[in-house]
Amino acid sequence: MSENTETEDQITKRRKGIYLLPNLITTAGLFGGFYGIVAAMNGHFEHAAIAIFVAMILDGLDGRVARLTNTQTAFGAEYDSLADMVSFGVAPALIMYTWSLSSMAELGWQWGKIGWMVVFIYTAAAALRLARFNTQIGTSDKRFFIGLPSPAAAACVVGFIWVSVDQDYVGKDMVIPAAIITLLAGLLMVSNFLFSSFKEVDFKHKVPFAVLLVGVLVLMFASFDPPKVLFAGFVVYMLSGPLISLIRKVKRPKKAKAAKVPEEK
Repeated sequence: MSENTETEDQITKRRKGIYLLPNLITTAGLFGGFYGIVAAMNGHFEHAAIAIFVAMILDGLDGRVARLTNTQTAFGAEYDSLADMVSFGVAPALIMYTWSLSSMAELGWQWGKIGWMVVFIYTAAAALRLARFNTQIGTSDKRFFIGLPSPAAAACVVGFIWVSVDQDYVGKDMVIPAAIITLLAGLLMVSNFLFSSFKEVDFKHKVPFAVLLVGVLVLMFASFDPPKVLFAGFVVYMLSGPLISLIRKVKRPKKAKAAKVPEEK
């Protein structure tokens, strides 16, 4: 009887605790977003952009580590979502505002309001995107994301900053393109466009040699000029959703016509 009681107590304690490894990775990603904000406040915008990219890598790791180690919990899922809101919702918006859009106030208070409204739209869109994703887990097609994922949106925003700083462009001279890409990334997050999740890629089993070769080539090109390559890659991904939807709309009438059976005379 006492042994059964001890076992139940152990189970209760296990349920009340949290798994260290995946949540530690999530915390590291959260720190990346926080550090990005601090770096931007101190004028180190390149460091801020890199911090967001590091947070994005860690965000991709924590879930995989949890699945591989069988340490998935509801707490971990909620914690990951809150960390994503900071790293990919709040941090990119504040970094962009500090670097460029805050200078719109120099043109007048009306323009100043437009500047912070653009970054607020992005932040609110990130929150809505994450909330919608959490409610659709288990019901949507795992091959696709509905709306641009928040890490990819953040990569487009801070990637633009990284490229601009690398080319010695000043933030106040890049106000218009900065506002456009921030607003576009925000709106695509809450859109109904489908974006590939790449979850159909199987890392556990053998793959053709060509897949490994492509991976090596991607890493090689990225090492040549990381800011430009990463930014270009995520912009292509950002535009892939609307492009895929357009292609599907064009093909759908053709399939409908082909499916029609000709009537007998």
